Amino acid sequence: MAKILVVEDDKNIATLLRMYVEKDGFACVTAGDGAEAIGAFKSSRPDLVLLDIMLPSIDGWQVLKTLREESDIPVIMLTAKGETFDKVAGLEMGADDYITKPFEMKEVMARIHAVLRRYEKDDAKARRLSFDNIVIDMEGFELRIREGKVDVPPKELELLFFLASYPNKVFTRDQLLDQVWGFEYFGDTRTVDVHVKRLREKLEGVSDNWSLKTVWGVGYKFEVL
Repeated sequence: MAKILVVEDDKNIATLLRMYVEKDGFACVTAGDGAEAIGAFKSSRPDLVLLDIMLPSIDGWQVLKTLREESDIPVIMLTAKGETFDKVAGLEMGADDYITKPFEMKEVMARIHAVLRRYEKDDAKARRLSFDNIVIDMEGFELRIREGKVDVPPKELELLFFLASYPNKVFTRDQLLDQVWGFEYFGDTRTVDVHVKRLREKLEGVSDNWSLKTVWGVGYKFEVL
């Protein structure tokens, strides 16, 4: 189930958007200002953001800039401004689409589906990661080391793929449990340690250009030199 982050300070509009988003089968998270939006993005890791421009604390332009520094997540801008300059500015800053208020909810949902379809095509290409002496292929569910196929349990491969998708970014054990095992997983964080240990045994000596790195007191990262 894809997750949509709705960033809108007008409570009536936010409630309406949430109702339609959930009716269409998506999970929904809402935020009423820019600072809350950035926090919600980091904690919930949505699949798409509906982002109003005129927000309290931090405006939508700054929120978009912050999101683009960390992610290529699809963003649809929502605003009462209809001038061409604002639309061009939003798209140049990295927005994927732009909807001017007042809008029809059918149009919003159609835009959401269209943008997600575009990203699904791009994601299919991104389901295969290559680094020195290693290929992580989630389409074929294979791990290849120096051209040879290595047997890896599904969760180990998913964990490796997730970490390698964000080179040099540190994730806590809880974040890895959420992202790889599922948001509702309430397991022991030592599960992550065990899987990392097993992966390291398989990847030992494969390359000097990358490694599964422990960041003491925090978690793990796929470090690329």
